[in-house]
Amino acid sequence: MQFSTKTLLALLPYFIQANAGASGSGTTTRYWDCCKPSCAWPGKANLAAGSNPVQMCDINNNPISDPNASSGCGGGTAYQCSNESPWAVNDNLAYGYAAVNIEGGSEASWCCACYELTFTSGPVAGKKMIVQATNTGGDLAGNQFDLSIPGGGVGIFNGCTNEWGAPAGGWGAQYGGISSRSSCDSFPAALKDGCYWRYDWFMGADNPTIDFQQVACPAALTANTGCARADDSSLPAAAAALAAPVSSSPAAASPSSYVAPSPVASSPAASSPAAPSPST
Repeated sequence: MQFSTKTLLALLPYFIQANAGASGSGTTTRYWDCCKPSCAWPGKANLAAGSNPVQMCDINNNPISDPNASSGCGGGTAYQCSNESPWAVNDNLAYGYAAVNIEGGSEASWCCACYELTFTSGPVAGKKMIVQATNTGGDLAGNQFDLSIPGGGVGIFNGCTNEWGAPAGGWGAQYGGISSRSSCDSFPAALKDGCYWRYDWFMGADNPTIDFQQVACPAALTANTGCARADDSSLPAAAAALAAPVSSSPAAASPSSYVAPSPVASSPAASSPAAPSPST
């Protein structure tokens, strides 16, 4: 079947939209519950060849290769890896991870997808952050990005007491977490930089609003999670990422496509573990 030039031009906007990915305006919150991320379970999304579900770690912060390992927040052995913390690429761009809920979508459409967030309120207005969706949450509203920040509050579930020996209710308030930069000083070494990031690059911003656009994932993000979607290559690269210098992730990895990270630093032994609820 052949189409006329006029017909092809008329269809062009639909083809462009098909590869444009999700976009819109939304809100941010923050959390760090230490639980196995939802996108670490197999079958959540159509992944690229050679890719795997989001990397998870054992109680000593060492990578686990079995995607079916149950969550430490449900009595299992799998926890969130420390290198899923945010970091600054430069003064105006940061990379990180988030639990996500996109209006009209599902985990099949957002697990391991990346989004360029442009902050539109608070002290970070105008700054950009590219996040990879590693988790979801039944308590998230539409177009909400729950930024993964150590010390950001455990929310519904708490695996941090088991994994890191955090207080029974997590660090700080259950929702929102700690309230000062100095509180980061007592965190495990593997989580300190991500905790400090909130008060340094993020300037202590409290749930700023955003505009967001789905983009191709930077290699530095997928190098930590080992996860990339099959449709990722059809998406545009974020302009901010193209203009930014190469930056090391918290794991100091040399990014390569879809390769799981090397073992990361061991955590301290867990103390007085609480009985957690099942994670999403």
